[in-house]
Amino acid sequence: MFPLNIFNSAGEIFSHANLFLMVIAIVWMFFAVIQDFRKREVANWWNFSLIAFVLAYRAFLSVNTEDYRYFLWGLVGFAAGFILANAFYYARMFAGGDAKLLMALGTILPLSLSWRINLEILFWFIVLFLLTGAIYGLIYSIILSIIHFNKFKKRFCEYTQKYRKLLLIFFLVSLLFILVSLFLKSSFYFSNYLLILLVIFIPLCPLLFFYAKAIEDTCMIHFVPVSMLTIGDWLVKPIKAGRKKVRPNWEGLSEDELKMIRENVSGKVLVKYGIPFTPSFLLGFLAMLCWIYFKINFFY
Repeated sequence: MFPLNIFNSAGEIFSHANLFLMVIAIVWMFFAVIQDFRKREVANWWNFSLIAFVLAYRAFLSVNTEDYRYFLWGLVGFAAGFILANAFYYARMFAGGDAKLLMALGTILPLSLSWRINLEILFWFIVLFLLTGAIYGLIYSIILSIIHFNKFKKRFCEYTQKYRKLLLIFFLVSLLFILVSLFLKSSFYFSNYLLILLVIFIPLCPLLFFYAKAIEDTCMIHFVPVSMLTIGDWLVKPIKAGRKKVRPNWEGLSEDELKMIRENVSGKVLVKYGIPFTPSFLLGFLAMLCWIYFKINFFY
C-alpha cells in the first residue's frame, strides 16, 4: 500500500495506471534531454505527442472504469501547465520548448482524483523543479568555468576591477549590519545566525552577478555558421539581412528571420546559448516522486 496517509482516502498514487504514466513521463523527458543537448531545442512534435498520448490513455481509463474524472483531470492538468508555462515564458525564465514540455507534464501530474491532493502534487513539483533546476544550473556553470577557466578567470577579474567601488559599498553595508546588531540591544536586533547570513550574502550578491556575466561572456557566446542556425537561436547583435535588420529578441529567431538570414548573410554570426534546461524537469519530477514516497511532507 502507498505509504503516505494523505493519499489513502483518494486511492493509491502508485497504482498500476499511474505507474504507467510516471514511466511514460520519465522516458519522454529523458529523450527530451538528449534532444536538448544535441540540438539545443526540443521538437514540438515530441512535446505534443506526449500530450496526445497521455490524454488518449486517460480517455481509455475513463471508458474502462466508467469514471470521466481520469480524463477530466488530464484536461485540468493541461490547463494548469498552460498557465504556468506562459507565466514562466513571459517572465523570460523558459524558452518555447521548455514551456511546451511543462504543458505536457501538466497532463500527467494529476495523479489523484482529489483536487486537494493534485494541488499539493503540483505545488511540490514546482518547488522541487525550481530547487533542482537551481542546483543543476550551478553545477553546469561550474563545469563550464572549469572547461574555459583561463577566459573565465580573465573576464571575472575584469568585472571585479571595473566595479570595485560597488563591491566596497556592499562590504560597507554588511559592516553596517554588524554595527546595528552590536549597538541595538533591544528586541529589534538581528540574531547571530541571521547576522552571519547577511554578512556573507550581501558582499556575495555582486560577486554572483559578476560570476554569471563572466560565464555568459566566455562560455555561452559563440560564432556559429549561418548554415547551422536554428529557429529559436538568440542573436547577440543585430544582423543586416538584405534591406532589413534582424534584431535580438527573447523569443529567438523566427522561421522567417532564419530564412532571411540564410538568403542574405554568409559566414558566421554571434549566437548566445543558454544552459539546457530540460534536465531540471526530469530531476524535479523524480525528486517529487521521492518526496511523496518517502513521506517527506511539511503539511502532515
